[in-house]
Amino acid sequence: MSGKDRVSIGLSAAILAVEVEQPVVLVVSHDGAEDALPFGPFDPAYHRTLESGLRKWVGEQTRFDLGYTEQLYTFGDKGRHMPGGGNKGDRVVSVGYLALTRKGPETAETRWRSWYHYFPWEDWRDARPAMIDGVILPSLRKFVKDAPDAEAAELRRERVNLCFGESWDEEKVLERYELLYEAGLVQEYFRDTGKPPRGAAPSQSLGTAMLFDHRRILATAIARLRGKLKYRPVVFELMAPTFTLLELQRAVEALAGLRLHKQNFRRLVAEQGLVEGTGKLSAPARGRPAELFRFRREVLRERLAPGVRLTPRRARQERGG
Repeated sequence: MSGKDRVSIGLSAAILAVEVEQPVVLVVSHDGAEDALPFGPFDPAYHRTLESGLRKWVGEQTRFDLGYTEQLYTFGDKGRHMPGGGNKGDRVVSVGYLALTRKGPETAETRWRSWYHYFPWEDWRDARPAMIDGVILPSLRKFVKDAPDAEAAELRRERVNLCFGESWDEEKVLERYELLYEAGLVQEYFRDTGKPPRGAAPSQSLGTAMLFDHRRILATAIARLRGKLKYRPVVFELMAPTFTLLELQRAVEALAGLRLHKQNFRRLVAEQGLVEGTGKLSAPARGRPAELFRFRREVLRERLAPGVRLTPRRARQERGG
């Protein structure tokens, strides 16, 4: 391998939490640049493992001790750390991690931001986002029309239907972001390729750009978490030690971006044996007290897939709300 072909390993963490029905991600700012996930290089001389290196970087940048952590994916696209897709310097291969926690304090360099700040089309809790019909689909139809040949047009049309068609799959976060990227509808496309926008610049309503390919890593983390909700009790990594059933439902809804049937949700939680009552009541600032519950860790031994199957309220997902 020549000196011009060196490869370095970077470590990035998507640290996710839930705050008052809002799913949030911990981001850092670097010299006034775009928001970024906590990241840094892997040093084989000092880091015993990739994860120990990640924990060191996260601790230094955020003053935060990671809890639940799992490796996501390895990202190695050429030019991912060079504006305009340049080739100078090392080829950076980034290992992304998903970390779940309860929201902690911010520092001068860090802040918690809603992940819907970066992916506003993913939040269907109130209604189908207006930007899908008003901005995204018209632009994607043009993307299909501009395909170089009929075969490419059909492939693009299939992707559009898969990502933004009538049957919404909340787990296809990465596929939707990558489609918008390839169609030139997000800021990162023009930053990475050095190409000028075709016609009007990408709409700021399509989310805020992130440093390097960190929005892509965050999309992967959100998709992984939404998938795991259905077969692993990971939501409890984000909950306080005790909670009401409504608080648990609102947390799941925030993560999935969907409203759920209240009675179906509670029936499922009871059938799965996920929680147990504490015999105590909440003390809300307003409204009636509700029973407090806690996670039953025994369920991890009792069931192979003790997750939360999602039963969305379909009326909220119909076109136009």
